[in-house]
Amino acid sequence: MRKVILASSSPRRRELLATLALPYEISTAPVEETLLESESPKDAVRRLALAKAKAIRTADSQDVILAADTIVVFKGKILGKPKDESEAKEMLLALRGDWHLVFTGVALLAPPSLELLAVECTQVLMRDYSLEEIEAYVNSGKAMDKAGAYGVQDEGFRPVAEIKGCYTNVMGLPLCLTVELLGKVGFDFEASPVQICERATPPEFKGSHALRPLPGC
Repeated sequence: MRKVILASSSPRRRELLATLALPYEISTAPVEETLLESESPKDAVRRLALAKAKAIRTADSQDVILAADTIVVFKGKILGKPKDESEAKEMLLALRGDWHLVFTGVALLAPPSLELLAVECTQVLMRDYSLEEIEAYVNSGKAMDKAGAYGVQDEGFRPVAEIKGCYTNVMGLPLCLTVELLGKVGFDFEASPVQICERATPPEFKGSHALRPLPGC
C-alpha cells in the first residue's frame, strides 16, 4: 500500500494526519520561508507548500508527498512565525479582540509527476485576553513556532472566541481539503471531507464550516 510522506515536523499536522488512519512517515528538508514582495497570501502559501513538498521528493518514490504552509493575515499584513518573544507579544496584542484570516496552502505530489495545490481560508475572532495571559503564554514558549504566535488548540490560553470556516485549517492542516486531494490520487475514505474534519473539531467550534465567510477569503 502506498503511504503518505508528510513534509512537516509540526506536531499539530502530524496529529491531524494521524486521524485519517493512513500509513504515513515524516520527512523534512530545510526550506527558506521568506515571503516575496507584493506576494498575495494565497500565492505565498501555495508556493511555500509546494517548495516543502519538492524538497523531499525523490525520482524513484512511489509514495505521495503532502506538505502545508500556514500564515495569518491581519488587516492586510501577513504574520508568520514570530522571530522573538517581543514580536510574539506584539502579534498577540494586535490580534486581541479582532478578526483575522488564516490561510493554509496544501501541496500534494504523486508519481510520476502529478502536482496538486489548493488553499483553505478561515476567519478567526480572538477573545479579549489580558496582558498577563499574553505574557504567560509567550513565556511558555508555545507561541514561537506558530504563525500569528498562537495555537488555537493550546490548553490554558485558548485565544480564539469564534471561527467561520475550517477549524483544522487554523491548526495548520485543513483536513477537509487534505482528504479531497488524497481522494484525487486514489485514497478512499468512509466519510465526506467535511464529516472527517468535523470529527477533529472541538464541540465549541463544530458546525463552523457552514458559517458564511467574511470578505477577504
